[in-house]
Amino acid sequence: MTQWVDPTGRGRERGPMGLLRAWLGVMTTPREFFQNAVAPGDQAPGLVFLTGIVAIEESVRYALVPGAAPVLSDRPVATAVLAVLVTVVLIAPTGLHLLAAIQTILLWPITEDRAGISETVQVLAYATAPCVVAGIPWPPLQVAATGYGSLLLVAGLSTVHGINQLKGMLAGAIPAALLYGVAFGGFDAVGAIV
Repeated sequence: MTQWVDPTGRGRERGPMGLLRAWLGVMTTPREFFQNAVAPGDQAPGLVFLTGIVAIEESVRYALVPGAAPVLSDRPVATAVLAVLVTVVLIAPTGLHLLAAIQTILLWPITEDRAGISETVQVLAYATAPCVVAGIPWPPLQVAATGYGSLLLVAGLSTVHGINQLKGMLAGAIPAALLYGVAFGGFDAVGAIV
């Protein structure tokens, strides 16, 4: 379930260049990316992608937002590094899989012929691509990043599960609210603008 596979003969390149190419692909040609890059039983690249996005977003947020980073025993840098590691290693993967379970349940009444849970995990992971800048404390940028992430989620669900965009929006509304509104701070950013 968590292996690197090459289903189309093209596959995803490993390492930093592979992650950068995946980021560029999902940001610029999402439908093509989701159609070609999401494969059954291929969760590892998506999970690595998500953890990279979260690591950058949280590190930037801790560095730029006063008081965002926790501080224990007067060691702000060590505590921030530990907090990022805990978020990347425990919270993000656990949250991704819980959200994939919710998303799968929400897809049941919409389509009988859906793709598997592994593909749903990948869609949720790759759709976080714009949130790499969500840690920058500028609400218009945060709203744009989380809003585009929501659109990518709908595009990914529609493409991978073979449903129309309206059904993708219905199925993805709750996961998008939890992921982009709460976890990546989209609701707070909208509140700061309004």
